[in-house]
Amino acid sequence: MSGLPASGARSGDTTGMGVLRINGTTALVTGGSSGIGAAAARQLAGAGARVFLAGRDAAKLTDLADRIGGTAVIGDLTEPAGAAELADRVLTEAGRVDVLVNNAGQGWAGSFTGMDEPEIARMVALNLTAPLLLTRAVLPDMLARGRGHLGFVGSIAGRLGVRDEAVYSATKAGLSVFADSLRHETAGRGIVITELVPAVVDTPFFVRRGRPYDRRSPRPVSAERASAALLTAMFAGRPEAYLPRWLYLPVAIRATLPRTYRHLSRHWG
Repeated sequence: MSGLPASGARSGDTTGMGVLRINGTTALVTGGSSGIGAAAARQLAGAGARVFLAGRDAAKLTDLADRIGGTAVIGDLTEPAGAAELADRVLTEAGRVDVLVNNAGQGWAGSFTGMDEPEIARMVALNLTAPLLLTRAVLPDMLARGRGHLGFVGSIAGRLGVRDEAVYSATKAGLSVFADSLRHETAGRGIVITELVPAVVDTPFFVRRGRPYDRRSPRPVSAERASAALLTAMFAGRPEAYLPRWLYLPVAIRATLPRTYRHLSRHWG
């Protein structure tokens, strides 16, 4: 993948911290059966990492794990004990996690009042609670060793808010603020925390949320490109990666000129 250090290579360190070599690391990727998670698993394995793929689709996970020499861990992160069971399994088998890619997530499109309480609870559990709990499980050992990479797949919806995706936007906003807060808390202790902020990625996400993507812009990018953007930023020690890069513009406008942003948003959607 373009920009990701080859096996055993050392990436640039833009944070003043020691940035991990990929070769020989242990990586845990959630949502590993398809989309960005599957792409990340392939790319990390190709760079020499030992990869654990987590998800609910046993057939797809096992097939991919066999092809890349990884380990499939079947489980449901929406269940109360799901994150703890996943972390225990990987830490027991591997002894440590050097790279955590919090990718698992789901969407839902429609009016907020049309969303039932169980669906809200499942989305919050998967998109927000599970990444917090998995990070909490692996972070102490990372801090003790003075190195580790935490990656979060966010969304532009979490930076701007999107109509008919209120709960999804809220979970991604929470994830973004969590990453920022944890970055401050762990500053100078060898932990690199990176968030991918994509617009539209060509994955089964839109089919599963119940509404296909039908806008002309932004154009969808491939899961491989999205994963490469996240991993490249992670191993370069960068805090975030926008995809496409111009996405930072509406975020900057919203932060500095909120009234102007809301006017433009009402007009352009």
